[in-house]
Amino acid sequence: QVQLVESGGGLVQAGGSLRLSCAASGRTFSNYAMGWFRQAPGQEREFVAAIRWSGVMTYYADSVKGRFTISRDNAKDTVYLQMNSLKPEDTAVYYCAAHWNVLVLRTTPSSWGQGTQVTVSS
Repeated sequence: QVQLVESGGGLVQAGGSLRLSCAASGRTFSNYAMGWFRQAPGQEREFVAAIRWSGVMTYYADSVKGRFTISRDNAKDTVYLQMNSLKPEDTAVYYCAAHWNVLVLRTTPSSWGQGTQVTVSS
C-alpha cells in the first residue's frame, strides 16, 4: 500500500480558498488513482473528488463541482485539492485516499491518510 500524508487544512472565512496537499510514499505513485473524501461531525465520510493515474480524467461530487479542483504531480508524488468559494458546509476533516482503480477508489480505497481539518466560518 501507499502511505499518504495530508497538509494544508486550516480556518478560512466563507468565500475564501484553501489548497490541500497529499504526499505519497512507499509505492509507485503514478500507478494509483487518487482521491479526496471528507467527514463532517456526526456524518458519514463522503466522496469529494478523484483523479486517474494519468491526471486526464477527474470526478467530483455534485456539492463541490465548479468550486473544487483536483490535480496531481506525478514527479512530486503529490495530489492537490484546490478549494475555492468555500462554504460553512464544507467544514470537515479531509482525507486523501488511493486505489489503483478509480472506480473502486470512489467507494473502497486501499489507502487512507490521517486527515486534515478544514473549518469555514460564516
